[in-house]
Amino acid sequence: MASAPNDAGDDLIDNFLSRNGHETEPVGWERNYNKLQCPECGGLHDQEASSCSVCDWTPHRT
Repeated sequence: MASAPNDAGDDLIDNFLSRNGHETEPVGWERNYNKLQCPECGGLHDQEASSCSVCDWTPHRT
């Protein structure tokens, strides 16, 4: 059985999700003065943080 390239259906799915109120862009850290703020729980972290120590969120989730 042949398979489509990995990104063949991504645009279709992204369009469907965005039309129905979902974000389709990658989410990164928010900034709060000189701290990084987790977009999931609002936890504040130093600039060097690579994941949230409160909820384990990382900006590399897909």
